[in-house]
Amino acid sequence: MRNRFFDRVATLLKADAHGVVESLEDRALLLKQYVREAEIDLSRKHARLEAMREEEKRLRETLARCEQEVRSLDEDVTLALAGGKDDLARFAIRRLIPRRNELKAVRALIEKRTAEAQALTEKVTAQQAQLDALRTRVRAELAHESEVNVSSAWSCEGAVADEEVEIELLRRQGEGVKP
Repeated sequence: MRNRFFDRVATLLKADAHGVVESLEDRALLLKQYVREAEIDLSRKHARLEAMREEEKRLRETLARCEQEVRSLDEDVTLALAGGKDDLARFAIRRLIPRRNELKAVRALIEKRTAEAQALTEKVTAQQAQLDALRTRVRAELAHESEVNVSSAWSCEGAVADEEVEIELLRRQGEGVKP
């Protein structure tokens, strides 16, 4: 019975040591996971910013097309009025007014998208700096933990508790092994 008790105590001590190492590893995994999640979030924001820039580019192309149509319709109205063709001028004006309204709406949308893109750019820039700082802190923490683990592994070799020595002695005596 004595041997079983001491075997259980020895097993418990080993399990506790493994638990400590696992808890340190879990912390390292958590830190790495936090960095990965921050990188994913930042990547999503970069993609959203790129999509906003593409939309802004498309809107500017639409704006240029609308401006060209408005200029052309304006010229048509001027020519029709100069030629005394009021019916043609009215027809061109009926087409011109909605194009001017569309032009205003596109300009307002471009301004809105530009402001949103600017705000997102500032946010992404700030978060990129935070991510870089987080990466640095995590690397430093992981390096520190690995140094502590290595130094504690070496320092534990020399320091053995008297109880551990007695347990090992009793276990070996019970097995018939000479100490």
